[in-house]
Amino acid sequence: MSVIDQDSPRVAGRPSTPGSGAASGASGAGRAQPAGLSATRDEVLESARRAKTAAAAVAVLPRSVKDAALIAMADALLERRTEILAANAIDVQAAQAAGTRDSLVDRLRLGDSRVEAMAQGLRDLAGLPDPVGTVVRGSVLPNGLQLSQVRVPMGVVAIIYEARPNVTVDAAGIALKAGNAALLRGSASAHESNRVLVDILAEAGVAASLPVDAVQLVPGTDRESVKHLMTARGLVDVIIPRGGAGLIQAVVNGSTVPVIETGVGNCHVYVDASADQAMALAILVNSKARRPSVCNAAETLLVHEAIAADFVPAAVAALREAGVTVHADPTVAGLVGDANDVVPATAEDFDTEYLSLDIAAAVVPDVAAAIAHINEHGTGHTEAIVTSSIEAARDFVARVDAAAVMVNASTAFTDGGEFGFGAEIGISTQKLHARGPMGLAELTSTKYVVTGTGQVRASS
Repeated sequence: MSVIDQDSPRVAGRPSTPGSGAASGASGAGRAQPAGLSATRDEVLESARRAKTAAAAVAVLPRSVKDAALIAMADALLERRTEILAANAIDVQAAQAAGTRDSLVDRLRLGDSRVEAMAQGLRDLAGLPDPVGTVVRGSVLPNGLQLSQVRVPMGVVAIIYEARPNVTVDAAGIALKAGNAALLRGSASAHESNRVLVDILAEAGVAASLPVDAVQLVPGTDRESVKHLMTARGLVDVIIPRGGAGLIQAVVNGSTVPVIETGVGNCHVYVDASADQAMALAILVNSKARRPSVCNAAETLLVHEAIAADFVPAAVAALREAGVTVHADPTVAGLVGDANDVVPATAEDFDTEYLSLDIAAAVVPDVAAAIAHINEHGTGHTEAIVTSSIEAARDFVARVDAAAVMVNASTAFTDGGEFGFGAEIGISTQKLHARGPMGLAELTSTKYVVTGTGQVRASS
């Protein structure tokens, strides 16, 4: 399985190299390259050049044009859903024939409800405020100069992502709403779906006055086209990888284009000595079992030793009832009445993003030990503490190194929609430019606008 197609459970931070197989190239209103062809560096760079030209035009479009284009794209998805579902059926059949796991086939599969959801997502985007031109801060300097920092589009945003074809629509829509051109590099498993979706989006966008090439699939279906894209510095302004640890690390380590690193999530729930245990059980089960395949799902439970004798058996029982397998350290295992209720944890378990109904569990002596464990094994995504102690909560929030810290709340809330941002391109776990859920504002940069009345700077 190539890195681009890697949707299986994985260990956080495991490096890899760009894999073969992604969506074929398309440009503007549906210029497509047949599947199975490689693309030369010149072909990939030419696609990026066209995107750069389109980005300059998209950047100055008024909100009314961008919103009308998003609505037109939504309408086109519904009008051409038969075409979309037929293309998707080819991808699904190929995946099943290749012995792909059912859970991964489900990510790939589109139906009427998912097409409708993609269309609604574009309509929702159209209803959000336009971030472009927003004044971040401003002041009048002592010399009378008016200083404003305003949001501007990034330019050409490339997204490299795995099997889910809905990402094609989401990523294109968010990039366009923020005034950018979108270069999309999906996986081979969704090739037919992505090809048709981009054709539809591009044609509808052009008909609604978007520039040609504002939405494109990157040419080529082999790993070389990924490498060419990652080294298109000067043409591509930023790359956002969405997927597993292998994909993310390959892009981060191999790209000369700036990268926003999105979220591998080895998330923890720490239950402190003063925790309301009923609350803690509800938060734990929701964090782990609500949707175990997403990056904000909890992967490790840590319990303060002062309440472990009471809480651990109840937690294991609640998790087992939810279908979760507990990978227990020796202390946790010793507190469970039936040894068959847990499996022994290995050292690797505490570094693993399971993305499945599995969780590692350990007992720690205090909040300091919990924080140390999290900072050693976590991935900087989301960490939660359940406590009644204001002091413990403050200490946890201050010292845990993560994009989001939950106090007495589920890790599942780390989400652009739940935070009130609307659309989300991903969850950043890095510290530069964007951190946490990335909405429209995070797909912009800023520029300073200085307005004077003839001021000149004195000679030094």
